[in-house]
Amino acid sequence: MASSRNSFKLVIFMASLVVSMSQSEQAWQNAHATFYGDLAGGETMMGACGYGDLHKQGYGLETAALSTALFNNGATCGACFEIKCVNTPQWCIPNAGTIKITATNFCPPNYSKPDGNWCNPPLKHFDLSMKMFLTIARYRAGIVPVQYRRVACIKHGGVKFEIKGNPYWILVLVYNVGGAGDVTRVEIKGSKTNWIPMSRNWGMNWQTGVKLVGQSLSFRATTSNGKTLQFNNVAASNWQFGSTFDGKINF
Repeated sequence: MASSRNSFKLVIFMASLVVSMSQSEQAWQNAHATFYGDLAGGETMMGACGYGDLHKQGYGLETAALSTALFNNGATCGACFEIKCVNTPQWCIPNAGTIKITATNFCPPNYSKPDGNWCNPPLKHFDLSMKMFLTIARYRAGIVPVQYRRVACIKHGGVKFEIKGNPYWILVLVYNVGGAGDVTRVEIKGSKTNWIPMSRNWGMNWQTGVKLVGQSLSFRATTSNGKTLQFNNVAASNWQFGSTFDGKINF
């Protein structure tokens, strides 16, 4: 019996180890990368994830727009990737290592040009900020083959909640999310309500039609790895539209 119990424990340990490795060290996959904008990143601000000034929000220029195959209709917004230039020594910068970026925008397909448009499905493509592209490849290359993998997002400070809308409709932008980075579920709770599921409006903007003006607000957010955090009394009852609140903790 002792031998059977020990064997069972070993199986459980090995299964846990495999899960842990799969979460922390994903296999490298093939894709291509280009760049958009200038060195200051002016054209990379805003974008299809709903983020605003990427400098103010902590993302800076370590960002990329994703092709349809990676963007997942906005569900991948906030996810982080490690990328390296491969197989083209004439264009890859020697010993450049890897870069880490956050998905903040969408690289749209162009179906009128089925050939030569790298963001058309099913191609996996990263349109990097110029700064990030030039970290791993030469400017004249224009486009290079890369390998990528998902990695954990390292963010400073707590998860942020920017509240917009009107008294009859609330839109909340969730950003600066660590860990998996991409949020799959958001709930909101007023001081006079139960937890209310919010629906994704676009990118990382989540909405509800429940009237919550005059109530203090709490949030629950779940990331794609299944982890859920609860942020209690993030906004006091006198909160105003256009304000951003810090959840104080992160994934």
